[in-house]
This record gives sequence, C-alpha cells and structure tokens, in this order.
Amino acid sequence: MSATQLAVVLAAVVVGSIAKSVTGMGLPVIVIPIAALFVDLADAVVVIALPNMVANGVLAAHERRHVHDTRDLPVLATVGVLGAIGGTLLFVNVPDEPLVVALLVAIGFYIAAFFLKPDLVTSAEQSRRWSPVVGTVAGGFQGAIGISGPIVGSWIHSYRLPRGAHIFSVTALFFITGTTQFVVLIANGELSGRVVATLLACIPVIATIPLGRRLRNRFSVRGFDLAIIAMLAVSSIALCVRTFA
Repeated sequence: MSATQLAVVLAAVVVGSIAKSVTGMGLPVIVIPIAALFVDLADAVVVIALPNMVANGVLAAHERRHVHDTRDLPVLATVGVLGAIGGTLLFVNVPDEPLVVALLVAIGFYIAAFFLKPDLVTSAEQSRRWSPVVGTVAGGFQGAIGISGPIVGSWIHSYRLPRGAHIFSVTALFFITGTTQFVVLIANGELSGRVVATLLACIPVIATIPLGRRLRNRFSVRGFDLAIIAMLAVSSIALCVRTFA
C-alpha cells in the first residue's frame, strides 16, 4: 500500500470513526467502500478489522453501565461468533453481489417501515425467536465481506432501547464478531504485509472517539433515531458503490 493510498484510508477512518462514535456503527461501511476504490478489497477488509475491533471495545466499555437495559446479547453474540467463523472461512469463495443485494433489500424494507410505522417495535417475544437467525446472518456477513453493521444496527434499533443500551448492544456485538474475524484472519496469514497499515489506522480511531461521543450527547431522541437511519442509508449507498460501481 502506497503512502497516498494509506492517507486516503486514514482519512476515511477519521470520518467513519466519528460516525461510529455517534451511532455505534459506520466505521467499516464508510471506510471499506472508500478504501476499495484505491486498494484491493481484501486489503481494505483486513486493514480495517483491528481498528474496528478497537473502536467497538472502547465504545462498549464506555457504555457498560447500560448492560442491564439490553436484550438478547448472549444469544446474538454466540451465534454471531459461529457465523463470523463460517463467513471468514468462506471469504475468498463467496461472491459479494448476491449477499449485498439481499442486504440492500433488507435495509430498504427497514427504513421504509421506520417512516411508515414509526411506532413499530420488536417485542421481547419476537426478539427471542428471531435473534439466533439475525445473529448468525450478521456474523456471516462480518466474516465474508467485513460488514455486519446494517443488520445488527437495524435489528437492535427495532428494540427501541435507551440510547446508552443501544450503543452498548451494537458495539459489544461488533466487538465479539470482529474479534473472531480478526483471529481467523491472523490464523490464515491475511495480515502479512498489512500490519503497519492496520496499526496506523488505530490511531485516528482512538483520537476521534471522544469527539464523536460529545456529538452524540447533543442529539435528541428523535435526532438519534434519524442519525441511525441516515447511517443505514449511507451503508446502502456505500455498498452499492463498492459492489456495482
């Protein structure tokens, strides 16, 4: 990776890290599509894996006091790990396009439902029934294409949890599945030649998290909901550009 390519990746990391600190998601969905325009997709996925894991760990630690307000995390985490292992092992064999199309359709339905039925909430009974499926799919996407945020973000958002509980839920889940992905990448030798880039990308992540958290505190409840929906929409656009442009 050249110095220019690395500079582009680091600039995208700054933007993605701020978005992630505000909404709990956004780092991979912003960085990977932008980086993939300048570097190989595999490089983008591998380089962002560690910074994303660090961001999720730090944000989850900041919001850990809200753990008692969360729902279904043990189930989502367990099946997410299994899905991430499977997805990472299939990383080089599975074509992106069908996965991305399915994800775009799901995001579109959720965004439409948010505006058409603003009082739509996933009940505790519904979440217990469907969380194993959602967690497996999210983990699989994380391992296969390095992005699970739209799935986890929309699912947890449908619970309508308090803000701190929402951030803790999504970042804790991302941290667990992302750690699994990172371990498998190391075991497969995917970090060879990319260690310096991934370590440098951790620096802007750590530096910008406090700024993003301060921005988040300025949002109203409605503003926070709209920020999450906006990030889901950005995810869709980024995925389209990365996959089909």
